[in-house]
Amino acid sequence: SKTISKKFIVDCGQLKRDAIKMDSILLGQIEVDEPSAKKAIVAFTEFANYCDTDTLSPVFLIKTAQVARVINHIPQAKTALDQCIAAYPHFRDRPAALFLLAQLYDENTYLNNEQEAKALYQKIIDEHPKSPWANSAKGAIAFIGKSDKQIMEELKKKH
Repeated sequence: SKTISKKFIVDCGQLKRDAIKMDSILLGQIEVDEPSAKKAIVAFTEFANYCDTDTLSPVFLIKTAQVARVINHIPQAKTALDQCIAAYPHFRDRPAALFLLAQLYDENTYLNNEQEAKALYQKIIDEHPKSPWANSAKGAIAFIGKSDKQIMEELKKKH
């Protein structure tokens, strides 16, 4: 039997316009509503996945993660960040993607894995020592495993 493959043509220009439009809708909201967030995630991921050679693709993967986190879709946020980090090793905002992923692991109500969080923070320090994210990562490592109360007490001592 013969299999017929149906090829379809993706209009990256339209997908980019859709993603940018949804981004501006979200930016105009004081509080992100879930239906808009879900539409934005679809627009962002379709653009990033179908138009992966566009320089905005990794940017929209980070935006996907941020929006997914806002509506508490943590697995989706993790997937988008993992994809961004793996597919775009030379992306200028890769340390930001690593930091956001580390925060997901660091947060006990999200992925709750302090070892993985620490490893990601350390990766930022090792691979991107001059980035502003390296200092943030150093600070984050210092607070891993500490309660909000303990962190506040330490911060009070410094000031």
